Amino acid sequence: MIKTIFKIEKVRAVWFFLFTFLLTGINLSAQELKLQYDQPAKVWEEALPLGNSRLGAMVYGIPDREEIQLNEETIWGGGPYRNDNPDALEALPQVRKFIFEGKHGEADQLLNETFFTDTHGMPYQTAGSVILKFPGHDKYENYYRELDLNRAVATTTYTVDGVEYRREAFSSFADDVIIMKISANKKGALNFEAGYINPSKHTIFNKENVLILEGSGSDHEGIPGEIRYQTHTMVKHSDGNIAVTDEKIQVTGATSALLYISIATNFTDYKTLESDYATNAEKLLSAAVKKKFASAIKEHSAIYSEQFNRFSLTLGNLPGTEGITTTERILNFQEDQDPAMVTLLFQFGRYLLISSSQPRSQPANLQGIWCNSMYPAWDSKYTININAEMNYWPAEVTNLPETHQPLFQMLKELSESGKGTAMNMYGADGWVAHHNTDIWRVTSPIDFAAAGMWPTGGAWLSQHLWEHYLYSGDKEFLREAYPVLKGAADFFMSSLVEHPNYGWMVVSPSVSPEHGPVTAGCTMDNQLVFDILTRTAEATEILNGDKEYRENLLAMVAKLPPMHIGQYSQLQEWLEDMDDPNNEHRHVSHLYGLYPGNQISPYSTPELFEAARNSLNYRGDMATGWSIGWKVNLWARLLDGDHAYKIIKNMLTLAGRDNPHGRTYPNLFTAHPPFQIDGNFGLTAGVAEMLLQSHDNAVHLLPALPSIWDNGSVSGIMARGGFEVSMEWEEGEVTTVKVHSRIGGNLRLRSHTPLTGKNLVKAEGDNSNRLLMSPETATPIISDKASLEGLSLAEVFEYDIPTVAGKTYSFKAAK
Repeated sequence: MIKTIFKIEKVRAVWFFLFTFLLTGINLSAQELKLQYDQPAKVWEEALPLGNSRLGAMVYGIPDREEIQLNEETIWGGGPYRNDNPDALEALPQVRKFIFEGKHGEADQLLNETFFTDTHGMPYQTAGSVILKFPGHDKYENYYRELDLNRAVATTTYTVDGVEYRREAFSSFADDVIIMKISANKKGALNFEAGYINPSKHTIFNKENVLILEGSGSDHEGIPGEIRYQTHTMVKHSDGNIAVTDEKIQVTGATSALLYISIATNFTDYKTLESDYATNAEKLLSAAVKKKFASAIKEHSAIYSEQFNRFSLTLGNLPGTEGITTTERILNFQEDQDPAMVTLLFQFGRYLLISSSQPRSQPANLQGIWCNSMYPAWDSKYTININAEMNYWPAEVTNLPETHQPLFQMLKELSESGKGTAMNMYGADGWVAHHNTDIWRVTSPIDFAAAGMWPTGGAWLSQHLWEHYLYSGDKEFLREAYPVLKGAADFFMSSLVEHPNYGWMVVSPSVSPEHGPVTAGCTMDNQLVFDILTRTAEATEILNGDKEYRENLLAMVAKLPPMHIGQYSQLQEWLEDMDDPNNEHRHVSHLYGLYPGNQISPYSTPELFEAARNSLNYRGDMATGWSIGWKVNLWARLLDGDHAYKIIKNMLTLAGRDNPHGRTYPNLFTAHPPFQIDGNFGLTAGVAEMLLQSHDNAVHLLPALPSIWDNGSVSGIMARGGFEVSMEWEEGEVTTVKVHSRIGGNLRLRSHTPLTGKNLVKAEGDNSNRLLMSPETATPIISDKASLEGLSLAEVFEYDIPTVAGKTYSFKAAK
């Protein structure tokens, strides 16, 4: 699976950029996409993030005491371990009995005693910092720092005693080290020292003028810390003098200097720690220092920008904002509603995904790769009841499919470790994962029953495999991914139980994520099981697999509970009608079927669509950062662009010590609070979803455009079926559309504006392109107390265009 996707995406990479560039005629790299500030970072949430997927750095830009806070993606606490509780299987029947008898408290207590252990996952950990001290630079003038998203370079400039100093830093995609160029515009004026601070157990020594720190991951919850790593720091100077001791590097009388930081660990894979970290760190450093800085930064930015420049977005500009700091722009947003600020936050999400998730690396965790603690909030693990999935919502639609690959590799590994959990704790086939995992790929429940007793994490993660297939049409990828899909389906085929009160087959025990109680057959579980079974059945047919197996899957689907509409005209979160319309809980798990699923449609399931909208209204518009990210997507799927924009406004409020209700930090990290990266990725996906949708039998142009974005353009946005779309709009209506078909097949366009173009015919009947088709959802059960008002939908025009792979098709608004 991994090898296939990487090979295919590498071949497509050059074409992506050329097509977008030639199609639009826009100089993508000329967009003003910079975070900029007029003072140094005082706290971590003001520092600027750099990353090449493996190595992360937070650059503070402090003139007299620069801090480069470091991360390497495999520095975690603990070591390989399992956390299956051997008592679970024996207790399982009694737990289910308690649940079906309505004894939720007893079920909760027994689960905590028999399904959980004292080990609740290992923490992602910092590699410490490199500290640069510049004597006399506390009295500076003309200060400026920026993060250039087009180049993935952070720059700091200032003046001391008439001398201009400049620092340029990046985490190199080309050389896999962190590089900073430090320079003065006066010969011999550069004097500084470099050293380490590190909260782990560590030693520091000098080897051949390289300052080396050897550190380790910590012990945690009874699991010994087995990660070992070395950080190698070296300075190349243009002139002046350099001295290296066992504590620091001293540079005097130089005009410019290059600082190199290389980190490597003993991590091989989630079961093995055998890599020669000292040799690997040394090799990376040795290769990097041989290259001239001009070449190093050029090659780094070329690799990065090849991905970043595939997508261009213009929502408008507010005159006079060019010299305003990013912090001020966030503060001003509620008043000026600068559309370019939304574009910047959107593209910052793409920047973070590129910088934290590349092939052959670890997936982005709860903080991506940026973490300044040994014990971060929630251990910065992979929370797979929403957060890890949300990290990858922008991957396909914003034209970054290779960033998805680390998640696919983690899925493969979870499918291996999850087999033991399925058998040992449930006596079931296939594989299972619960609501959390870490670098060691544990799959048993953690924390406590009301949050952790959720065995559908693997089912949700597996949907990403199917989504990649829908966007790419790559059958070879699907063939390699199929065992993971099948294993996830097999778990439920062998573990679903009949609900004694209703006769449906349900997941038990479980919870609606982080919104207990322990229950059976909650709505999200039913939706997830529906998706994993129907999509595995579809994959089986596409790959000419076992017909009997496919029939068995679909037979089980017919036994799942349908969705329920309750007494408040809401989509029920549980089988029982017990939703509280005054509850504004951050999780809206029962709306998975609306987004990212596609079981709820305004056209084919209008009652469910209205009920989902009612549920979302009940939950309110303000929430934690990641929940705001989800709500943008949900309102986009509800075809309400102005409401989705209202949620974006809630995100663009300044977070920090003085405003606990803010949701965006000065460095554009989104706040739970504290920082969680999923809010950034959810926001980016949500803006894309407002501009283009392809989940409901057609490629829908501008489905949820807010009135404030009346004029704009987008290029490089992806639709399922392998269609790459570029379009412009004026006064809220699309004016021109160009669609490049990568793999051919029928293109069904859905537009709120009539279109003209070659081979454009009015759509009739079902869409023949299976990559764009939505599932047939069961008729909902509606409470007698519900009062549904019906929908009032905007008029749409639908067209079919037979496309050929490699061809581009142009359309414009009909006059």
